[in-house]
Amino acid sequence: MGGERRLPLSRWEAAAVAAAVVASFAVGLAALYLSMPVSDYSFLKLPRTLEDLQILRDHLESYTSDYTVQVLICYFAVYIFMQTFMIPGTVFLSLLAGALFGVVGGVILVVLAATAGASSCYFLSKMIGRPLVSALWPDKMGFFQDQVARRREKLLNYMLFLRVTPTLPNTFINMASPIVDVPYHIFFVATLIGLIPAAYVTVRAGTALGELKSVADLYDFQALVTLFLIGIVSVTPTFISK
Repeated sequence: MGGERRLPLSRWEAAAVAAAVVASFAVGLAALYLSMPVSDYSFLKLPRTLEDLQILRDHLESYTSDYTVQVLICYFAVYIFMQTFMIPGTVFLSLLAGALFGVVGGVILVVLAATAGASSCYFLSKMIGRPLVSALWPDKMGFFQDQVARRREKLLNYMLFLRVTPTLPNTFINMASPIVDVPYHIFFVATLIGLIPAAYVTVRAGTALGELKSVADLYDFQALVTLFLIGIVSVTPTFISK
């Protein structure tokens, strides 16, 4: 038992922390909803298909020009909530950012929201995530822990490579990083910079939402090759130093 790492919190404490975070988000989102001007918001729902997204875009286009601040705050809150609790569908929010705010504004919005959401997930996982990560990704966890230990001197380059390329899922990186002792400042910088290429691909597709046939079209062979080339560039300093 002496070599075993004790969990930062007991199961009951972990459940209480998770419930408190969920309640905080729920209260915040409810307050945002109540602060919005009176209107018919029946169209508001998390998009699960491109059709859902197009309906949401059509309703929000004129609304965004009149209530930009409210839309931005709600967008941030929903994006952070989804990333914190590993809710799938942020790719649709990234497409929506492109449709509503264009390439430059959309990329800035997505990168900032995704970095904030990833950071929120990082700190929540630091407190209560170890059992969940070990149960969901036992093989990936061992691989990641070994790679991080071997690359301590050039850890930022390695984390940038992971963020740019689809080598490991972003959700896994968010949750596993604090458990394998990736320092937050490295996690933050790698996330902020490393998400830019993928955000650009998705946001740019969102500006031509009507031409998109499926989400799978976002990452075709050319896009994947480009992301891997950028990722290789990010780890080149590690190879040169060796």
